[in-house]
Amino acid sequence: MTGWLGGIAMGFETRLTDELIARYQKSGHWGSETFGTILARRASAHPDRVAIVDRGRRVTYGELTTRVDRVAAGLGALGIEAGDVVTIQLPNWAEFAYVFFALERLGAVANQIGPDFRSREVDYILRFSESRAFVCPASFKGFDYVRMIGELRAGLPDLKTVCVLGAAPGLSTPGLVSLDALLEDAGAVVPRGAGQGANDVMRMAFTSGTTGNPKGVIHSHNTTLSTCRTLNDDMRVTEDEVFLVYLPLGLNWGYLTLVQAVMAGARAVLLDQFGPRAALELIQRERVTYIPTAPASIIAMLNEPELGRFDLSSLRVVITGGASCPVETIREFRTRMRGHLIELYGMLETGFHTYTRFSDNPEAVTGTVGTVSSGLGLRLIDEAERDVPVGAEGEIAAEGPSVHLGYHKNPQANAELFTADGWFRTGDLGQFDPAGNVRIVGRLKEMINRGGKKFFPREIEEILYAHPKILHAAIVGVPDPRLGERNCLCVIPRPGQALALDEVVAYLKEGVATYKLPETIEVFDELPFTPTGKIQRHVLVRRVLERRERPAG
Repeated sequence: MTGWLGGIAMGFETRLTDELIARYQKSGHWGSETFGTILARRASAHPDRVAIVDRGRRVTYGELTTRVDRVAAGLGALGIEAGDVVTIQLPNWAEFAYVFFALERLGAVANQIGPDFRSREVDYILRFSESRAFVCPASFKGFDYVRMIGELRAGLPDLKTVCVLGAAPGLSTPGLVSLDALLEDAGAVVPRGAGQGANDVMRMAFTSGTTGNPKGVIHSHNTTLSTCRTLNDDMRVTEDEVFLVYLPLGLNWGYLTLVQAVMAGARAVLLDQFGPRAALELIQRERVTYIPTAPASIIAMLNEPELGRFDLSSLRVVITGGASCPVETIREFRTRMRGHLIELYGMLETGFHTYTRFSDNPEAVTGTVGTVSSGLGLRLIDEAERDVPVGAEGEIAAEGPSVHLGYHKNPQANAELFTADGWFRTGDLGQFDPAGNVRIVGRLKEMINRGGKKFFPREIEEILYAHPKILHAAIVGVPDPRLGERNCLCVIPRPGQALALDEVVAYLKEGVATYKLPETIEVFDELPFTPTGKIQRHVLVRRVLERRERPAG
């Protein structure tokens, strides 16, 4: 098999081939089932079982399917049909599930984005994906989404519908539709003849690319369900599970956790803004058993002054990923909290790739991300795509049923990041320990990973180069014990100019997500460039740390 053999699924060019489909069907990882089939089965068997808990609301499986049908009918009446892309920018509210799951009924493709994204990112993603509809809240955390999309809309010719949740009663703005009204329409009828097959493209999500522009990653039901099914099996998930989901549903891991819950017929408890006390209260009140999380959130809960007064005895599994978890944090968790701590490595493109297991000796695997998931392959390769010697560092390459179907409209990335024999190059550097566990040792990419939220610095730097006071700018990730990395802006001001952090943040904050904003600023007379003009970021990080280690004065 060559690395990129194009096929067409729902009008999208993918790497699907008859050979690939037959291979994963034979292994048992792919089948004919779609997510909608699973949801219908769960609702039929247990219509009164609670599926989602959200801000005090309790939604049963029966109610969930009813609301999914109403949204599907409403969007269908608005002209959304098979192959259309619908971008969803909703917080961790039940309505995210209603909209996302409804799109399968129409044969449409769900494109999920995080609620933190702002005008620059949203404009690019809506334009590139050729989205036909955009679903957003009226406001969340004080941000006016209706105003944002109103300012962008004239430049988005493909966008036909904007669907708003929580809009003021009597919404009458042309082109804006109330999601609340769709949910209340009991007489709506879902169009017949739509739906999707298991190998059709059903979702898209964007991740930063090496140029700073996000890349659209496409997945089918089979690539999505296979990774959730395997992790559920390995984590012994049952219908009695209670998942706490504060990871954003608009990002990959939060969404996959919601899918895991429905696949098991279990319950998902949603939290739209993480806070350590809020999370601990929900664990106690809802008897939460399973939490996927970034290390920063574990650290925040461990630092909650009243941690000891919360009953956490229900916790069974806590999975940490998105950033390396400090060994000290892992040991403190085992001392002060409950549940089995699992370390996981994965990404939007591959699904859940490696993780530690219940049967592991905790001390032996601490600092590793365990072994590869069932059905997936993992190699460590060099620049020539050859396997590195045992014990050496190499780029992690993935192959298997949960690997994505390709980058949408990006043949260059597909050619570069899939090897000749079909393995996906992750850009992360790894190493096997003597027992075969994977240790993440670094990354080839320049991506900054702030508390599990990742971005490329060039995206922000391109904006800053338009600032009248800035001559040169570089954003680097400086090591931080809680978040893994924090954003440090290193600048050379224009002659005679002084620059303060607050004015840079004010310049950026309307256009980019908050986690991409600089948190500290360092002013330099010169930056370390290579002869070809590339910033040596590792050198720059070292210089920042050296400055901070110097005695004051």
